[in-house]
Amino acid sequence: MRYPTDWLEDLRARADILSVVSEYVQLKQKGRSYWGLCPFHGEKTASFKVDPEHGLYYCFGCKAGGTVFDFVMGMERMDFSEAVRYLADKFHVTLPDAPDDAREEERRTLRENILRLNREAAMFFHKTLYTPEGAHVLEYLHGRGLDDRTIRLFGIGASLNRWDALTKHLEAQGASVELLAQAGLTVRKEERAFDMFRNRAMFPIIDARGSVLGFGGRALGDAQPKYLNTADTPAFNKRHNVYAANLLRKTKNLKRVLLVEGYMDVVSLVSHGIEGVAATLGTSLTEEQAKLLSRYAPEIWAAYDGDSAGQNAILRAIGIFDAAGIPCRVLVIPGGQDPDEFIRDHGKEAFEALKPMSGVLYRMLRARDGLDLSDEEGRAKYAMASAEILRSVKQPVELENLLKRLSVETGYSREVLLQQIGIAPEKQPPSERRREVPVIRPAAAMQADAGSRAERTLLELMCFGLVPEGIVSEDKFENRDNRWLAQQLLAGKKPDALLVTTEDEARRKLLLEILSSEPKVAQDEAMQMVAECLECMRREWIEKRIAALKAEMSGAEPERKGSLLKEIMMLTNEKKSLGPGRKE
Repeated sequence: MRYPTDWLEDLRARADILSVVSEYVQLKQKGRSYWGLCPFHGEKTASFKVDPEHGLYYCFGCKAGGTVFDFVMGMERMDFSEAVRYLADKFHVTLPDAPDDAREEERRTLRENILRLNREAAMFFHKTLYTPEGAHVLEYLHGRGLDDRTIRLFGIGASLNRWDALTKHLEAQGASVELLAQAGLTVRKEERAFDMFRNRAMFPIIDARGSVLGFGGRALGDAQPKYLNTADTPAFNKRHNVYAANLLRKTKNLKRVLLVEGYMDVVSLVSHGIEGVAATLGTSLTEEQAKLLSRYAPEIWAAYDGDSAGQNAILRAIGIFDAAGIPCRVLVIPGGQDPDEFIRDHGKEAFEALKPMSGVLYRMLRARDGLDLSDEEGRAKYAMASAEILRSVKQPVELENLLKRLSVETGYSREVLLQQIGIAPEKQPPSERRREVPVIRPAAAMQADAGSRAERTLLELMCFGLVPEGIVSEDKFENRDNRWLAQQLLAGKKPDALLVTTEDEARRKLLLEILSSEPKVAQDEAMQMVAECLECMRREWIEKRIAALKAEMSGAEPERKGSLLKEIMMLTNEKKSLGPGRKE
């Protein structure tokens, strides 16, 4: 609703900015102003000033400033209307009359009553966890690696394996069955009333202000459904809330929010020391949830389960974040695991070592699913699908990096890919073309043919960690020893460790030559070098194949000659598309 200007000014005058800010910042008086460390950015010297006379604050470091409304919006991650209601409640200022005041008051009272019942239910569930009847749930939680501190932090509890334990408990406190049904805590069928949640681990859903909105119940054993969530109520709408919003609000200066699928993913990651984690509430991500998450950090990382359902959900989430203009990246959990499984198996350090990728790159990786990039048709389909995805990329640097990757994966030149996207490649005079950066090669490699030199260069880049995962496969290498080394590196073996374990003298020599000569190429130019190596290796293979086909033609039958000639023409055309290559 729109608030009258006079009423807002009255609220601002009553909402003492000094007392509000002092709840978050330790202030010291200097003259008429008060100074402290800015809560909006990290600093060691106080540059944050509060002027109670004018009701304003300002930081000379990060330039944040405004009225008490702006301060609450920034600290509590609220929008303006929420900040107004928060301050009105805090300083006991009555909100202006709504158009239908009686009905609005009725709705507000119902919501408050439901929130009160939810809080009582959460306390009942938590106490039950530490009784003999809740011992099996506590054992389950401990078995999932949760300690009592984490259980208390999230308020996790247990619902009894009885039909109406919670209903009777709340009825004894004066709650009606009708109100309990409206809260989603009790189910009414004909003359019977029984608990919605029975024999489950209970996860209270708490909003940013600390109100218990509803519950998620995790079944134990084979009971179905595995997760049962509170349906929408007058106090709760899944589309507008996320799990662990209360912890997001308390965590300051977050660089990113990590969005996961399940309650246990959130609890497990937080228990291992990962901050800024939230989950959707049993549904696909909504636009409202995306906007809510964007209040807490400038970027969202989606880290859904590794199964096909989770990966498809990531694609939908990327679309929602893109439509809302919210930066989103994707954290792919290795081995098809979910975040909870991965961090319990590998620990916090391994989880933090996982690197996120852009939403565009993730879409491209998914476009590869089901395609065989070893044949022409598969590469063509992948190139066309990726070109469609790349049309949405606005940043030239990002587009250039993705084009390099796509060129390596498909074999198509940058110019052809640009044309497929619908961008005309720029024609530059030879004098303006980017100067090529040479790579220092081992002396032995300089005596080999172009294909072998390219293989050796590519192995050097792989050994020094300059080739991203999934770009190169071992079957690209013709030389037997080169293929062996590529296979070892792709399997995650370290080159220096191989030097210790390898007994074959030729392979030891290969390793020594590579490890003694670091490629002189910058990180940002490595992908271009990889692309050129693969083109050179492919060109060398084509030339050898054409020579073999021509040799076979001299004694071939007429029918066979036709097929040989057709293959020669196809390979010749492919060789032309690769271009002349750099001077070796």
